[in-house]
Amino acid sequence: MMNEKKYDLEDRLLEYAARIIKIVEQLPNSKAGNHVSGQMLRSGTSPYPNHGEAQAAESPKDFIHKLRICLKELRETQRWMKLIQRVPLIRKPELLNDMLKETEELIKIFVTSIKTAERKINN
Repeated sequence: MMNEKKYDLEDRLLEYAARIIKIVEQLPNSKAGNHVSGQMLRSGTSPYPNHGEAQAAESPKDFIHKLRICLKELRETQRWMKLIQRVPLIRKPELLNDMLKETEELIKIFVTSIKTAERKINN
């Protein structure tokens, strides 16, 4: 039997939030750095607790609403990371490539989950 890592979205979102904090801590203490870091800290750590909210949703519609919040926050975080790279606000902006890839994968997971949940409601 192969030793496969169990896929756990909660753990993945926790790791994502931790990595966001580490990125934010690298941003400069400047007007732009402080603005971007505050925005990205909020949006980038939000999917983890909002996923927990979705797990405790009071209805299927509430579940979808909470998943949509996660998706919205991931898309916002993606934009902030692209801005950090473009300026650049960190010394090695290429280090964000892996996080941008992970963000894109998480976005795809949430889009698929939302579509699946909506299909279940409409059937």
